[in-house]
Amino acid sequence: MSIGMLSLIALIPIISVFVFLVILRWPAKWAMPVALVVTVIVAGLVWQVPTNQIGAAAIKGLFTALEVGLIVFGAILLLNTLKESGAIHTIRKGFTAITPDRRIQAIIICWLFGSFLEGAAGWGAPATIVGPLLVGIGFPAMGAVMVALILESTPVSFGAIGTPILVGVNSGLKGSDIVGERVAEVGTSYMGFIDGIGGEVAIFHGIVGILMPLFLSAMLTRFFGKKKSAREGLAVWKFAIFTGFAFSVPYALVANILGPEFPALLGGLIGLAIVIPAARKGLFMPKQTWDFDDRKNWDPEWIGNLKVTEDGQPVRKIGMMSAWMPYLLVAVLLVVTRISSLPFNGWLKSWVISLEDLFGTGMTVSTQPLYVPGTVFVIVSLIVVFLHRMKAPEYGRAVKDSFKTVVSAMAALIFTVPMVQIFINSGVNAADFASMPLVLAESMSNLVGDVWPVVAPTIGAIGAFVAGSNTISNMMFSLFQFGVGDSIGATPETVVALQAVGGAAGNMICVHNVVAASAAAGLLGKEGTIIRKTLIPTAFYVVFAGALGFVVINGIGFNIGTLLLVIVLGLVVIAIKKGISYNRDTEQVDLSA
Repeated sequence: MSIGMLSLIALIPIISVFVFLVILRWPAKWAMPVALVVTVIVAGLVWQVPTNQIGAAAIKGLFTALEVGLIVFGAILLLNTLKESGAIHTIRKGFTAITPDRRIQAIIICWLFGSFLEGAAGWGAPATIVGPLLVGIGFPAMGAVMVALILESTPVSFGAIGTPILVGVNSGLKGSDIVGERVAEVGTSYMGFIDGIGGEVAIFHGIVGILMPLFLSAMLTRFFGKKKSAREGLAVWKFAIFTGFAFSVPYALVANILGPEFPALLGGLIGLAIVIPAARKGLFMPKQTWDFDDRKNWDPEWIGNLKVTEDGQPVRKIGMMSAWMPYLLVAVLLVVTRISSLPFNGWLKSWVISLEDLFGTGMTVSTQPLYVPGTVFVIVSLIVVFLHRMKAPEYGRAVKDSFKTVVSAMAALIFTVPMVQIFINSGVNAADFASMPLVLAESMSNLVGDVWPVVAPTIGAIGAFVAGSNTISNMMFSLFQFGVGDSIGATPETVVALQAVGGAAGNMICVHNVVAASAAAGLLGKEGTIIRKTLIPTAFYVVFAGALGFVVINGIGFNIGTLLLVIVLGLVVIAIKKGISYNRDTEQVDLSA
């Protein structure tokens, strides 16, 4: 069978997800079981993957689904606990004190606080924390999920203390002769080579990431504003770009000076330290404050079942420091438990639940439940009971409400992640084919040839969409990307860096991230609608990164990279002009009034 025909068949599982989830807008709990069946049929009949291999991969996926479920449960439980204690009321007032402008609130919470959490935890956990928090301060659930997923881009390559680079890229390239020759050629150690790739990743991300807060703001007002106008979001262009720089500059510097462990974490922390005082002083802030329309006028599709708004006064008064302490504890505990040199890391990883040689395949499936970020969320929720002097019935309500939400989410997750694992593990087969993801990548490289750097981020994004992880996408495709770069005469480590950048961007649309973030915000059955929206920033990200990569490798000239770069930068200039004109128009209206 030709590589072209094989790649078309390998596309069928991905196409089935898009058709049922994105085009037909079926709820994930209906779409993903069908997609799982389609994947099993393709793997069994065409790839001739043994039944025991399919079963083992499905069990592996089920373990991962349970881990994601624990993250979702923990995130919702923490928020519900803070609602019951009265802390959410204080947090809402605190953000209103900085600014009542919802655009600015979204940028600070998502882009800076969310990036800090991504650097500490990874696993898609930041979106499950940030989404419910935004709902808690008055955002519509669908808007909260959308902007929370947009944060799952720039910081992701350095999430969980650099795992996508130190584990993903490292594992993908390690042991290859062609990589070893390149390492010797550049005159560095292997880990120095990996750190160098991480530095390139941070520079690409940093350039694109400067614009993402503005993108986030424009999408918020375009889809969830009373006027449905992106211009209202673009009006905060000064503050958004300032925030982009406040995060991206320290982020890129840390990656290139200290290595891959802390760019997202320190970038988010330094960004918060710069941006919040500036916001309090009104620097770069728009003159007009923007808010959502009255809740009674919201589209019912926007509203989830997470009830975190209070009528009247909370049950108790919680001070600002005490209200934020649980989230600070989450961040601190995630950091100290992820640093391998500290004893907590080894202790938490020591409790392992594993199934070895599943169905005689040699595949081992294991989980470290104490190390999953959701465990930290649960522990902190228990601390809140004592910190805020809660009564047992209050915490009981929080637990009960959280269980209801996570059970609904698991109906989709228990089909989503096994489907992914069967797709990824299809390389073990009687037909002697490469795995489905590698067949797709090889086919595309044959198709585009020397233009590959433009396409490289898209391959990373597809890998993350399918696998639900930047780390796994990098494991699958790093060596392939390196080989393609070497064969077309491009700098291979730069092509691998573009892979990692695209793999991070793909987290905005990966199904189980969308399911988890939606469930945490109480929004179920709308996953396809969310993906349709987050496809927009994902496409922008991979095109911009691909154009940058092509120009870095081939230089500025009459080529596709330069053309795409001119188009992207032209659109940015137009967007900023629209923001300026909106501010001018509103000022004239105010003067005439």
